[in-house]
Amino acid sequence: MKKQLALAFALAIGASAIASSQSYPSRPITLVVPFGAGGPADTIGRIVAEGMREPLGQAVVVENVAGASGTIGVGHVATAPADGYTAVLGNWATHVLNGAMFALR
Repeated sequence: MKKQLALAFALAIGASAIASSQSYPSRPITLVVPFGAGGPADTIGRIVAEGMREPLGQAVVVENVAGASGTIGVGHVATAPADGYTAVLGNWATHVLNGAMFALR
């Protein structure tokens, strides 16, 4: 039993060493704002991106993907690779209300 526990512990330590050797983020992050450029959501997105830049040590690129009350931008992020390099800035309407009112797929 002790040998099995020691083996499990050694495997867990080895796996965590492998996981910790990967640095995140290693490339710029995209922050999708699902509304047009120049509006209030775009302004908030750019303020948030600037606040994220220094702690992460990487550029945060704001990408405006407007249309369909934010549904297109949120859909763009939902279909992006799940690697942590694409995020969305939204609100109650883009994340809850659109899904309740429209057939999203």
